[in-house]
Amino acid sequence: MSTPERTRSADSTVSIGTHQVGTGERVFVIAEAGVNHDGQVERAFRLVDIAADAGADAVKFQLFNAADLVESSAPLADYQRKSCRHTSQLAMLASLELGADAMGRIREHCDRRGIMFLATPFGPKQVDDLVNLGVEAIKIASTDLTDTLLLDRAIATGLPLILSTGASTATEIGTTVSSLERVGAGGRLILMHCVSCYPTPLDSINLRAIASLTRDTGLLCGLSDHTTSTDTGAWAVAAGACLLEKHFTFDREATGPDHAMSLAPDELSAYVTGVRAVERALGDGTIGLAECAKEVRQVASKSVFTTVDIPSGTSLTSEMLTLKRPGVGLAPDSLQDIVRRKTSVEINANTMLTWDMLT
Repeated sequence: MSTPERTRSADSTVSIGTHQVGTGERVFVIAEAGVNHDGQVERAFRLVDIAADAGADAVKFQLFNAADLVESSAPLADYQRKSCRHTSQLAMLASLELGADAMGRIREHCDRRGIMFLATPFGPKQVDDLVNLGVEAIKIASTDLTDTLLLDRAIATGLPLILSTGASTATEIGTTVSSLERVGAGGRLILMHCVSCYPTPLDSINLRAIASLTRDTGLLCGLSDHTTSTDTGAWAVAAGACLLEKHFTFDREATGPDHAMSLAPDELSAYVTGVRAVERALGDGTIGLAECAKEVRQVASKSVFTTVDIPSGTSLTSEMLTLKRPGVGLAPDSLQDIVRRKTSVEINANTMLTWDMLT
């Protein structure tokens, strides 16, 4: 993957609304509603509620015009053919289409629930519609990583760009990143490792690619997760992801292209809970004594004790001293300083030494 000189470090952050996304920051979790509203606004409201109740930071939909997006003879993917009643991609997408007005109503419901509204645009007009709706970022689907018309319009918004990579080669990823950085968009770009297989088997998710993308591009990276596992988000955070996107639904048995590979409401809650637990477990990387370890240090560490009765004025030798618990007195590494000092008072055997006993 060939990219030009980096415009920023992967240790920096990108602002998405009031959220700081990046290394050391709280992982940003997008609950991907996609088209699981089945073309019904009320179901979209229900999905917003599920995402908000699960603790996601944002809920994301898809904004497209089916007739503009797909030619009438375009076939369905295998996973779509198995899970929906339509015989063409155009018919399927037409049944799932919600326009800008509907998205505006969904945005208002997101505001009521206190969760960020996002949507993936599939054409330049949809980018403009989302800007008019006041979105905080533009998410580009992995199948559009080489769509220069869409990318140019997205770049022009000045908004943060979240770019999935699942349907692209390493060369295409490198070329697109280079193009975005040449026009100054690198500082607001987050890449999403993604495997465009629905659902993605665990042995294909390749979480090490998150670190590889970060290393090769110098950009912040996350995971667009198409597995049906509730654990992969937590694993991805441990692998370095700063942003997660996960499909969810109100019913995995519902008819539609994405329901079967999406998480049920309780599974989405478990997914977010696992992510937050791993965040806490990873900590801030500081090396040294943790606050919670101080009691054990005192109880189980050792201090300098005497082994015999020692008269005042005696020059101490190593034979007169030993190390015992607890560790609340003179530390073991003070032995060399203690030896050859004289006692200033009479000291009984099995006494914990203090500096005021010595001269």
